[in-house]
Amino acid sequence: MQALLRIEEGAYANLVVPQLLDDSDLSARDRAFVTELVYGATRMRRGCDWLVDRFVDDKRTLDADVRAALRLGAYQLAFLQTPPHAAVSATVSAAPVRARGLVNAVLRKVAGALPVRWPDPATKLSYPDWVVRRLAADIGIDAAGAALEQMNIAPTVTEREDGYVQDEASQWVAAYVGAQPGARVADLCAAPGGKATAMASDKPALVVASDVLDHRVGLVQSNVRRLRLGNVAVLQADGRRPPYPPATFDRVLLDAPCSGLGVLRRRPDARWRIEPGDIERLAALQRDLLDAAVDLVKPGGVLVYSVCTLTLAESADIDAWLAAAHPNLVALPPPPAPWEPLGRGARLLPQTAGTDGMYVLGLRRADR
Repeated sequence: MQALLRIEEGAYANLVVPQLLDDSDLSARDRAFVTELVYGATRMRRGCDWLVDRFVDDKRTLDADVRAALRLGAYQLAFLQTPPHAAVSATVSAAPVRARGLVNAVLRKVAGALPVRWPDPATKLSYPDWVVRRLAADIGIDAAGAALEQMNIAPTVTEREDGYVQDEASQWVAAYVGAQPGARVADLCAAPGGKATAMASDKPALVVASDVLDHRVGLVQSNVRRLRLGNVAVLQADGRRPPYPPATFDRVLLDAPCSGLGVLRRRPDARWRIEPGDIERLAALQRDLLDAAVDLVKPGGVLVYSVCTLTLAESADIDAWLAAAHPNLVALPPPPAPWEPLGRGARLLPQTAGTDGMYVLGLRRADR
């Protein structure tokens, strides 16, 4: 409940949950259960609220802490199939004393109304309406439904040989950059450092990893130190105005800021933070970053653009813009299956291989 209240106030689930668990004396099993409850109730917030609100006469009576308790109870009942007596009693005991009667009555009604007959797909899948509509328009109704269902499943932990935990899709993007021994490689939006350290670990290239915010640079530095990589230089820099001379790098990776609609399973609160207008704003930022990145690539060198989203505005449309704005960039062959071609690049849907959703585009700068 503390975690849900903090998230409701604006905290990020992936930051607040570990912090609260570190301050607890819970067993490993209970820590895992807390994580499942918080992430799940946050992810399925819309569905949980619909389950509850049918049985509340005046929703204005639900203060934030009462709402948090009801979400936890509804999540256990409808999504974890926790036995009703256990879910209800545990939730009531954690609810504010003043509201325990209400919480008990509402959750018993929720339990009695199972199995659920959902009013519409967006409520069942627990996403904002606009996200469902946008992905249906951009990747097709069936593919969007499968992607949204996949992103409601907690991700499996994938660990690299060096011990760094990183989704396979991100590992594939880093490998696609093609860093070679002795090459100079720039990672312009590097935080938290997963792709930069992967490129540095795989090949003894010099990787220059930068990000715009001080705390994000700190994340990269921490991971570089932990992995004891002496071939990664880390600095704070705005990717739109990188502090490097033109044609400095053999390889440039722009893993650009994006709407994140391909990694919603990993970021349970992100679906409630992103707004429709953010996509066009981010696409404009991506174009600015690419304009700057192109100048950093040596003639004959490679620029790789990637985003962890599924929208056309941030993938195929960016590719079309690049083709017009930078005709000296020649497309490289896209990565093979499980990636699927999209424009001159390739898209990876979450359901295809059980990974994050990604788009990647590789371009070689032709000699002038």
